[in-house]
Amino acid sequence: GEAVPDTVVQFGGQTAINLSQSLDSAGLPILGSTARSIDTASDRHLFEEFLTRVGIPNPPGAAVADLEQALDVARTIGYPVLVRPSYVLGGRAMEIVQSASELERFLAEALAASEGRRVLIDKYFEGREVEVDAVCDGETVLIPGIMEHVERAGVHSGDSMAIYPGLTLTEDEVATIVDYTTRIGLALQVRGLMNIQYVVVGGPAYRSPRADNGADALNTEVFVLEVNPRSSRTIPFISKVTGVPMVRLAIKTMLGRSLKELGYEGGLWK
Repeated sequence: GEAVPDTVVQFGGQTAINLSQSLDSAGLPILGSTARSIDTASDRHLFEEFLTRVGIPNPPGAAVADLEQALDVARTIGYPVLVRPSYVLGGRAMEIVQSASELERFLAEALAASEGRRVLIDKYFEGREVEVDAVCDGETVLIPGIMEHVERAGVHSGDSMAIYPGLTLTEDEVATIVDYTTRIGLALQVRGLMNIQYVVVGGPAYRSPRADNGADALNTEVFVLEVNPRSSRTIPFISKVTGVPMVRLAIKTMLGRSLKELGYEGGLWK
C-alpha cells in the first residue's frame, strides 16, 4: 500500500490539537509529540494525574462530571474556584466562580464545551502569571525566555500583555520554573514545541499549604496552570527577541535531530 504521510498538529493552534485524537484513531501518524502525550496535556483529569506522578504542584482541585461533584469539590477547596473544560483554547468557557449559585450557572456551559470530558474545578489563586515556550527533543529542553504577564492570573493570556525578561521574578522563582519546565517536557515526552503557564503566589506573609509543620515556609510558590502541547501565540515574539529560531528547531527535532546536534544546550537561554 501507499505510505501514509505524517500529520503535523503543533502549528495549527487548538483546532489541530483537538483533531489529534481522531487522526490517531484513524491510524494517521502524527509527527512530533504523540497523540498520547497530547491527550495527557489536554485532558484536565489526565494532566492532574500526570503532575501528581511527577511531583509538580498545581492548584488544588479535581475533575468532575456533574454539578453534585463540582459543588463537593468547591466546598472542600473553598471559593473562589476556576472552572476549566478540557481540550479548549484556554479562555473558552473558563470562569472564576465566587459561589455555589454561580457554579451552577457556569458548569453546564463548561461541560458542553468539554464535549463529554470532565471539567476541572481548581482553587483560584490570584498571583503573578508567567509563561514559558520551550522546545524539546526527548533528552534536552531549551527555554529561550520566561515571560511575565502584566495582568494577574485569571486574565486569559490572549487578552494579556507580557514582559520579557520578567521584571519581578527572583532567581529562585526562575530556577523553579526552569526545573518544572524541563521535568514536564521530558516526562511528557514532548518532541517539538510546548507552552506552559504558571502562577507565582505569595508574598512576605505567605505560608505554603505544603510546608511542613514548624518548617520555614517559602515566601512564594510556583504552581503549574496548564501545558499546551503546541506552538503558542508568543512563539513569533520570543523567537525574534531572543534570536532562537523556535519553529525551525521544533521541525528539526520532530524529524529526529537533537538540539545538541543543532548547537543548543538545555535550560534557560542566556
